[in-house]
Amino acid sequence: MKQKIHHLLNENRYVTQFIYGLIVVNVIAIVLDSYYVFHLEHQHLFHTLEVVSVILFTLEYFLRIWTADKEYKHTPSSFKSRLKFIFSSYGIIDLLAISPFYLPFFFAFDLRIIRILRLIRLLRILKLGRYSHSLKMVSSVLRETRAQLTVTLFVAVILLVLSSSIMFYLEHDVQPDKFQSIGHTLWWSVSTLTSVGYGDVFPVTPWGKLLSGIIAIIGIGFVALPTGIISSAFVQRLKEHHEKTPKKTCTCPHCGETFESEK
Repeated sequence: MKQKIHHLLNENRYVTQFIYGLIVVNVIAIVLDSYYVFHLEHQHLFHTLEVVSVILFTLEYFLRIWTADKEYKHTPSSFKSRLKFIFSSYGIIDLLAISPFYLPFFFAFDLRIIRILRLIRLLRILKLGRYSHSLKMVSSVLRETRAQLTVTLFVAVILLVLSSSIMFYLEHDVQPDKFQSIGHTLWWSVSTLTSVGYGDVFPVTPWGKLLSGIIAIIGIGFVALPTGIISSAFVQRLKEHHEKTPKKTCTCPHCGETFESEK
């Protein structure tokens, strides 16, 4: 029985597609519910969908806990297998997907916290990672490149702090209201380095403008650097996946030429 349920949750195509579709419908409903007109006219529909979804997601969560020993076969005991699932990334995401519905029953929250809890429901979209091969591949690529991305982030922090400090001393005397401190200037550095733009705060001194131009130019390369790291790793992973995909030899019925095709 337990093996059959584990197979249904992880291998059955129809169950996978149903949960996948339910997650997508939930995300769309949460977005539409944020519009006052939709919320007013379809409040009952949204609430019904939420209750039904939470019941199904809760059932899925506890079934996965129950069948965890089938997922983690090399774990010494069923109890440790269940703990391993509960504290795994997927287990935490599954718990976060249902907890906003139950928390108000046990704790008294003000309206602002309730709104935040409703927003947390959007984390259900992360559940798609379990069912989507593409998302799994992206997650794998990010894990593989985390060392390079960490170095890039470290260099970015140094660059931001350094540029903020220099710009503060160049512009503070001329624009004390806009460059009040290094902390205030830090947001200017972030917007300039990432080319987001921050129109109401900009340098007016010659040296400040020069530094701003240098940072903007560096920002072009800096933004491209992590993109290049991730994209090259992703292309490599796609190439490896393509090479591992089984191929079969086919013969053209007209000319007799043989060629390879994927199964």
